[in-house]
Amino acid sequence: MTHQVKRAFKYRFYPTDEQAAELSRTFGCVRLVYNKALEERTRAWYGEQRRVSYVQSSAALTQWKKTEELAFLSEVSCVPLQQALRHLQSAFSNFFAKRAQYPRFKSRKKSRASAEYTRSAFTWRGGQLTLAKMTEPLDIRWSRPLPEGAEPTTVTVSCDAAGRWFVSLLCEDTISPAPDTSAAVGLDAGIISLVALSTGEKIANPRHEGRDRARLARAQRELSRKAKGSANREKARCGVAKIHARIADRRRDFLHKLTTRLVRENQTVVIEDLTVRNLLKNGRLARAISDAAWTELRSMLEYKCAWYGRELVVVDRWFPSSKLCGACGTIAAKMPLNVREWTCDACGAVHDRDVNAARNLLAAGLAASACGDGVRPQRESSRTGRSSVKQEAQRATAGIPRL
Repeated sequence: MTHQVKRAFKYRFYPTDEQAAELSRTFGCVRLVYNKALEERTRAWYGEQRRVSYVQSSAALTQWKKTEELAFLSEVSCVPLQQALRHLQSAFSNFFAKRAQYPRFKSRKKSRASAEYTRSAFTWRGGQLTLAKMTEPLDIRWSRPLPEGAEPTTVTVSCDAAGRWFVSLLCEDTISPAPDTSAAVGLDAGIISLVALSTGEKIANPRHEGRDRARLARAQRELSRKAKGSANREKARCGVAKIHARIADRRRDFLHKLTTRLVRENQTVVIEDLTVRNLLKNGRLARAISDAAWTELRSMLEYKCAWYGRELVVVDRWFPSSKLCGACGTIAAKMPLNVREWTCDACGAVHDRDVNAARNLLAAGLAASACGDGVRPQRESSRTGRSSVKQEAQRATAGIPRL
């Protein structure tokens, strides 16, 4: 059964000099309004214990435009400025709901330069997009078509650190569920292999950052030699940014292809709830973990499973998938990271560390999905003297043949 979703389609475009100047002014005004509104809210809260609403911030924006020093805010479209205030309101709502940290100020150098236009601030006619305050449509490179009959409801224009311009069009799209299948797969994320599947297959880690590491280091050395504020330093900075953009593009493309394949081939996908933020504290592995992009992999699996009618099961992070023998359910006392293959002391079964972990995750995930409960961390049972994880794993793996 098909269903409607809001889907963003991102394209690259090439602005004229006038369009680039107008958009750059808009980016600067958006950043200024966001930071000024955040400053006012912070002062009101810490100085007077008073919350400032979006309506009050919007009224303050109107007053700012009437002052001599901020009169230039009236020269750009008002819609992106109002959207900046809405984004700030969402940031505070997430903060007070304890879903996010306190909002931070936008940096001219570190924050992404972007502006959001709603339906009243752009014209969509004949497949051409014209933004407010502009006379000509954007020169968009349509790398893929929009859904038939779809019209964008929101347009977001951005410019990355490498100087590339992008436009993202939010449209209503009809998603058809993928054909039903009985296949299920468990995924164990790693560094040597990006993911090991319960089928025994291992997806090699492309190491996108590692492949361009020498090139990136050379570009960064060149940047460090340039005088601050010079034109040559800006050129060198763009060179470094282009290498980073190339790495990110290749990584994203690879993850999209991998996750799409996994979702299409399997009805149930089981993964582990990894705390990537804590793992990045390991200085020796942080660079490799960041390059693997486990968080982005999980995010893609989540929304693609939701789109195509698949089930994504997330197993508790404390489940001993690597130390658990998939044949007899015995949990090994220790399992250092350098051990890639091990033999169970109880039954003598020889396991590949990653494949065994993927199969244990699959068995535990299917068991949790069937009973409607999560896989809990290890606890001692007073009745049997054995850990609940070991008992649950033995029940989950019973009757499942070793592949």
